[in-house]
Amino acid sequence: MDSEPSTPSTVSTSSRVNDCDISRYRTATELVHLDNGESGVRDNYNSSSTPIYQTATFKQNSATEVGDFDYTRSGNPTRSVLESHLAKIMSAKRAFAVSSGMSAFDVIARLTHHLDLTNPAILYSYLHPTRTRLVLLETPTNPLIKICDIPTITSIVHERCPNALIVVDNTMMSPYLQKPLRLGADITYHSGTKYLSGHHDLMAGVIGVKDEMVAEKIYSTINATGCGLSPFDSWLLLRGIKTLAIRMDKQQANAQQIAEFLEYHGFKVNFPGLKSHPQYDLHFKMSRGPGAVLSFLTGDTELSERIVESTKLWAISVSFGCVNSLISMPCRMSHASIPAAVRAERGIPEDLIRLCVGIEDVNDLIEDLYQALVNSGVMKYPNGNEMVQFETNTNY
Repeated sequence: MDSEPSTPSTVSTSSRVNDCDISRYRTATELVHLDNGESGVRDNYNSSSTPIYQTATFKQNSATEVGDFDYTRSGNPTRSVLESHLAKIMSAKRAFAVSSGMSAFDVIARLTHHLDLTNPAILYSYLHPTRTRLVLLETPTNPLIKICDIPTITSIVHERCPNALIVVDNTMMSPYLQKPLRLGADITYHSGTKYLSGHHDLMAGVIGVKDEMVAEKIYSTINATGCGLSPFDSWLLLRGIKTLAIRMDKQQANAQQIAEFLEYHGFKVNFPGLKSHPQYDLHFKMSRGPGAVLSFLTGDTELSERIVESTKLWAISVSFGCVNSLISMPCRMSHASIPAAVRAERGIPEDLIRLCVGIEDVNDLIEDLYQALVNSGVMKYPNGNEMVQFETNTNY
């Protein structure tokens, strides 16, 4: 005689952590089966194994409507599937996957105080001889392209706070154009995702120090947290670094001409390669080139949106440092997580457009910008012509 069918046990509502505690199957089964529908990740090819999305950025179709993913540091489809699966089996509202268990612990809290260090004198009211342990700065800044005086800041801090470390984010310049450790900084770091890699196909961070004791402490932290870069990504980064110089030379040469084109047509352009930049001389005392990121203002947010969405060669995407050219509105994309009031306090205009210049033919890039400006209603083609072709070093 057949045995009676088993009766599912009743789950007491008092034992539920939250609504996510309800499972369709027993745990052993839930561990094996993924449900991409719960993660929101679409797989058009129904692969049996979760695909690896080996990309740092994702192209967008609009300047204002960002898709499910824009930058792998913020989210990646492969990681989203994992996190959704973890949330299911942990009965959690939401789960997160980081590089190691200690990294998860490290994520609990971080507090920072924002200062505009383009005016070094502002430091005096914030520095304390013993309590100030670290000062972090970036130059040029992103996306306003302001310049911080590294030697002056390091001198002030080291004099008033002998035990404090000066840390410089040098991602915008790369070691090819600027070496903060030679300018007085104690630590410099880069997002290896950007210029060092150059192809937006990996996520990486790079740290450089000049003091052996500090180096030992950093190594100890990396060793303890398990956040060292994987072998494959290390190989990719090594490959990218080998072509850094030729990529950066081409990119900043293109950026220079594009900045001159925009300034010629009356736009307020932020780029340290222009002599109109208020800190032009300061920048070139520290750096051997202007870099390849610039931003400009249109005076109207909706107009900026039309310009961004009218480009064809310029991909709408966050990040910078890639061989292909990118365009974005920081207040709608890369800096959208900063509250509008804070953006206003920091002087980031809502209409700001950022250009991250690649290695394409500069004439094609300028022609594409030109047609975007015309189609958005900012400019008209000369003599009513529908096609304008540019040649290097010609009047715009």
